[in-house]
Amino acid sequence: MFTGIIEELGRVRSLERRGEGVRMTVEARVVTEGTREGDSIAVNGVCLTALDVRAKTFSADGSRETLQRSTLGALRAGSAVNLERAVTPSTRLGGHIVQGHVDARGRYLSAAEHGGSWTVRIAYPPEMARYLVFKGSVAVEGISLTVAALAGDYFEIAVIPKTWAVTNLSALRHGDPVNLEADIIAKYVERILAVGPTASGGASSITPERLSELGYR
Repeated sequence: MFTGIIEELGRVRSLERRGEGVRMTVEARVVTEGTREGDSIAVNGVCLTALDVRAKTFSADGSRETLQRSTLGALRAGSAVNLERAVTPSTRLGGHIVQGHVDARGRYLSAAEHGGSWTVRIAYPPEMARYLVFKGSVAVEGISLTVAALAGDYFEIAVIPKTWAVTNLSALRHGDPVNLEADIIAKYVERILAVGPTASGGASSITPERLSELGYR
């Protein structure tokens, strides 16, 4: 599990095709500290298993499913990548719960500067629409962000100077694909409502009316 607070901007050193998958080696200094082989590191929001961990690099394998669902298949040597280690019991949850399981790919549309901060516009596919709400959370390239505006096919996020400086958002260009992960709470709410009555035959205690009372729409 991750929080969406990026620890470091790393860089892809090399990519080696292995069948339908890939082995990537990433240059990093922060996320390798205290990381052992087998630990999880989020790369642009994709949860990967760290291999061959060294002081300034680590490697990770991406499967065919990972390459098809996320933007990792488009990475090249030299690509900048957002990095975050998995949380520990003592980690501050500065963002929201991010699993590192990418739901869809969106597209970077634009960024408008406002005195040092930016408003970034991201296009999203239809299957993400039901999980996006105004002022709700969404992970873009593994970054925990808040939906500041929501339209039928795009949303906007307000990016502070710190986030702009330490992530790969500033390197994106119009049309570039981005990894999107919906808030896990939204997925559970959807599932509860879809299943309806509980397995024991009783009525579900969470109804649409109750969700409305709690502020969900």
